[in-house]
Amino acid sequence: PPIESGGGLVQAGGSLRLSCEASAPTYSNYAMGWFRQAPGKEREFVASISWRLGSTYYADSVKGRFSISVDLVKNTMYLQMNSLKNEDTAVYYCATVYAYYSGSPTSSPKNGDHWGQGTQVIVSS
Repeated sequence: PPIESGGGLVQAGGSLRLSCEASAPTYSNYAMGWFRQAPGKEREFVASISWRLGSTYYADSVKGRFSISVDLVKNTMYLQMNSLKNEDTAVYYCATVYAYYSGSPTSSPKNGDHWGQGTQVIVSS
């Protein structure tokens, strides 16, 4: 699985940038996304991006605050998180996701439920 990093402790209203080191894509409609799991809750989708098109998709809860991007040279995906809230506290994971025929990314992970260790984000009041 890809390797996540960049988590930490931040005050509400602050920012963090997460990184996800991935393998080089092996097919044209390659897409990846970020997911998170808060204590006692199920894992949920956060954002995804098409490697080829750069098109993005966000969960409503983070739209306007989070920004997903990719460095094609480094095969690294990023999640810039601004205006963090207490409810953003979670372990964040990255994974490949399914893409539509058009190449637009979806919110469905393509990792067969095999997840990495994730990176912990804690937002304090």
